[in-house]
Amino acid sequence: MSGGSGSAFRAGIGVQSRRLGALVLTLILTIGAVSMFGTIAQSDGYDWLDVVRVSLIAISAFWLAWGTCTALLGVLFTPDTPASISGLPQGRTAILVPVYNESCGPVFARIEAMYRSLQAEPGGHAIDFHVLSDSTRADAVEAEKAAYRAALLKLEAGGCLYYRHRSPNVGRKAGNIADFVRTSGGAYAYMLVLDADSLMRGKTIMEMVRRMEAEPRLGLLQSLPQTIGLKTLFGRMLQYSSGIYAPTFTRGVAALQGDAGPFWGHNALIRVAAFAGSCGMAPLTGKPPFGGHILSHDTVEAALLARDGWIVRLDPGLEGSYEEAPPNMIEFAKRDRRWCQGNLQHAKILLAPRFSLWNRTNIIQGIFSYLSSPVWLFFLVSSLAAPLVAPPPVYFDGHSPFPVFPHPETTTALALLFGVGALLILPKLTLLVRAILRREAWRYGGTVRASISSFLELLVTSMLAPIHMMFQTRSVMQIVFGADSGWPAASRDDGTISFWESLSASWWMSVTGVSGLFFAHLFAPELWYWLLPVALPLVIAPVMIYVTASVWVGNLCHRLGLFLIPSDVEGDPVIEMMEAAEEGREIGTAAAPFTARGVA
Repeated sequence: MSGGSGSAFRAGIGVQSRRLGALVLTLILTIGAVSMFGTIAQSDGYDWLDVVRVSLIAISAFWLAWGTCTALLGVLFTPDTPASISGLPQGRTAILVPVYNESCGPVFARIEAMYRSLQAEPGGHAIDFHVLSDSTRADAVEAEKAAYRAALLKLEAGGCLYYRHRSPNVGRKAGNIADFVRTSGGAYAYMLVLDADSLMRGKTIMEMVRRMEAEPRLGLLQSLPQTIGLKTLFGRMLQYSSGIYAPTFTRGVAALQGDAGPFWGHNALIRVAAFAGSCGMAPLTGKPPFGGHILSHDTVEAALLARDGWIVRLDPGLEGSYEEAPPNMIEFAKRDRRWCQGNLQHAKILLAPRFSLWNRTNIIQGIFSYLSSPVWLFFLVSSLAAPLVAPPPVYFDGHSPFPVFPHPETTTALALLFGVGALLILPKLTLLVRAILRREAWRYGGTVRASISSFLELLVTSMLAPIHMMFQTRSVMQIVFGADSGWPAASRDDGTISFWESLSASWWMSVTGVSGLFFAHLFAPELWYWLLPVALPLVIAPVMIYVTASVWVGNLCHRLGLFLIPSDVEGDPVIEMMEAAEEGREIGTAAAPFTARGVA
């Protein structure tokens, strides 16, 4: 066995061991939770609904425990530094920026920042930009063409910056990328696929190219995009969570996935020949929502590459990769609705030939990431209904002349509650303590501010969790009953919404929460307080959505030094160049000095 194949073999053994260890620990935690809940359920007699409840809690506990084990792996696992060539890359790279009825100013500001950042890097001249428009509005297309011509002149980027508009836009983003590969892919060895809101440092892009050239079997290299650019309270919490928690959790994902990693659809470098040879996708049979073009094409493309022997690798150590995100819960739910349909579509390809077991596992995880919400909701509903169908207590069991009184399993119930709470809280608490001990908390405002930010983020997201559960459950139900989400354009505004918009989007949650509490008061008073942590956020959902969508509250937190991220504290040249370009200010290259935005 050669040295290279031996190293690959040992790496494979390591991945399999980590997967087995995570699975065993997950099963142990799940069995413990199910055993405890079974003890609670049978305290008033066992009936058919208890079987349903135990089954639902088993599914939910397994999903929760798996996430905790993944985070734990991220803490324990230290990946090897990937190989990278020392000289200049030989192959040319295309940066693809798909747009769909976008606001042109921010899109071309990001392109300008990345272009200037690359010009300061050795080998940056071998990278071209391609703006790939799928826009359907005539005014959007004209604005794109005008912005493209202005960027060509401003950057003097003739021969390096291209634009084309595609009509009809068959296959959405996947069709857009496939069209580029067919018409222009032969001119490039690699393509960096972005979203319209993506931003990357030139240095990071070049390092990704060098890593791909160092490993001929590497078909796709996925970076970890950090969320930036959001001003609402919801957005700032999302950015903070992305900054302090996501890298470690993503290391856990990388530890489990090995060479069969994920593709998240953007901020990833792809070998053009590998993509062209492996990733052709025909539409699914039948009509939407389960048929038609695959919405979440990235997961399928990663599986297709791995099926043909290409390495698909996630590298959370690559810094300088950024994206934006929905700034409020309503926009988040709209995007999540499309992702939900895309993931549920994958049920049709789960048994596709030659997929590895782990690729099928990834697909199942994607499907269940949305099914987990209705599973949890159905568990709550069945628990409310349980007292109505519970058998009457049996005081004389025929074995003793004395009555046997049923006893409440309060201690077990509390132990289960605290156990579930620990699985939810411990990963975040561990990562905060880790950042403090490793003296990295200063990147998030310092130990005190980072601790307060983590506490508030945990508190607010816990209150938003039932609202998110309801949005996801509605999405799943809509898809099951045949509603197609289409491909709505993303909102890129500041995220502020009126209270009326919030009320219109969530009044039905308030009705659900009030109804649940009223039902519990009448028929299951012993469950009323247990239901409160879920029902109360639903009752006040319009207020929660409205307040977390406030830019004023978000900016107040920022002035207090809360929910800071490294780019707030340290600054980043490419972000500052993007902001300058949006404001129309003159900017230099990435090598020019910049002012770090420290917090007083």
